[in-house]
Amino acid sequence: MTYPQHIRAILVLGLPLIGSHLAQFAVHVVDTIMLGWYDLTALAASVLATSFFFVVFIMGSGFAFAVMPMVAEAAEKDDAVRIRRVTRMGMWLSVIFATLMLPAMIWSGPLLMLAGQTEELSMLSQDYLRIAGFGLFPALLVMVLKSYLASMERTQVVLWVTVAAIGANGGLNWLLIFGNVGFPELGLRGAAVASVITQVLTLLALGLYATRVTGLREHALFQRIWRPDPDAMLDVFRLGWPIGLTNLAESGMFSASALIIGLIGKLPLAAHGIALQIVSATFMVHIGLSQAVTVRAGRAKGRGDVAGLGRGGLAGVALSLAVVGVTMVAFLAVPELLVAGFIAPDEPERDAILAIGAALLAVAALFQLVDAGQVMALGVLRGIQDTRVPMIMAAFSYWVMGIPASYILGITLGYGGVGVWLGLVIGLLFATILLWWRFLRLYRAMSAPRVPA
Repeated sequence: MTYPQHIRAILVLGLPLIGSHLAQFAVHVVDTIMLGWYDLTALAASVLATSFFFVVFIMGSGFAFAVMPMVAEAAEKDDAVRIRRVTRMGMWLSVIFATLMLPAMIWSGPLLMLAGQTEELSMLSQDYLRIAGFGLFPALLVMVLKSYLASMERTQVVLWVTVAAIGANGGLNWLLIFGNVGFPELGLRGAAVASVITQVLTLLALGLYATRVTGLREHALFQRIWRPDPDAMLDVFRLGWPIGLTNLAESGMFSASALIIGLIGKLPLAAHGIALQIVSATFMVHIGLSQAVTVRAGRAKGRGDVAGLGRGGLAGVALSLAVVGVTMVAFLAVPELLVAGFIAPDEPERDAILAIGAALLAVAALFQLVDAGQVMALGVLRGIQDTRVPMIMAAFSYWVMGIPASYILGITLGYGGVGVWLGLVIGLLFATILLWWRFLRLYRAMSAPRVPA
């Protein structure tokens, strides 16, 4: 395939994935906006609570991410049995993980206080997580089904189901946060209840599709799902746990940055949460492209197409860089406009939050470049099922370089939220360099002519 053909293939697969990620992210944005209009303290607590939830969720998603290249490779070899086995065991491992993590959700308040947060914000966050924690089960199962469907190149349904979830979550928030139409006014807890219900509905919709549609129902994913499959479970576990820890290292870095900014004050924390929502929205584009590259790389691996693997990776990078250029312009040109929609017009601290958020988005213009670089490298490496060394590289970059730099620049040197974000840029830059070095080394080894024995 030529480079234009690779670009077209990535877009056909990736655009619905991008749309689904943006739609999924919109669910969280709706929570943030509605809680911001409800109460600033509830908004600040939701930043801590959702950061905590996301750290656990993204670590558990490692098994779902492992399913994606494994199913893609099996699909290229037309191995339906392998597809069924790894998808089922991805579900098993996800449920086991959610069960183990539930106690941390239920007793999250003391953990947040140990991290230096105030008792008020910590206990409010715990109220949220004691409800939202049960949503970890459907949320992780949804991730497995999304990986399965993406690998089977059925991404349109993922998009439309996730778009429908936006409306469901928004309507439930309107009823349960504010207590409209006779429903109880639950505030922050209402947002948690709405999220759990939305996750369950999403799981039911994707599960129904996977069992009813021609070309998928033959896999019989849920038939005798209670039967263990130790060999397939071990395969998914071996590939998935390094992905989970890599995800933990990255998301933990962002959550740690929220904790660091929480030491500065409530207003910087609220501004950080808003700015991070905006940056994360654009990051969804790169995640979608990265996952498309993972599927394409997995299929190239399945058919032994080393040249196609390299061209597909470069095509994905080119698309990602084009998106980076657009977002950098937006962050530098209209930062106040992007932040303003998250704060109520009559909020007394509105101007202060706008100023802090605009400064953070200026740093995010650079942030986008290195963040896109590292996620695209991870995508192609996962496609060829290389996860352990990238895990070590990511952990070193994020925690040995990124977090200490954030603390030193933000707290020790007194640059505040801007300093914390500059530290994140440093960590992501190291990750980008190391991960692409890893891929180029492996690609050269795969491309080298084999000497007959």
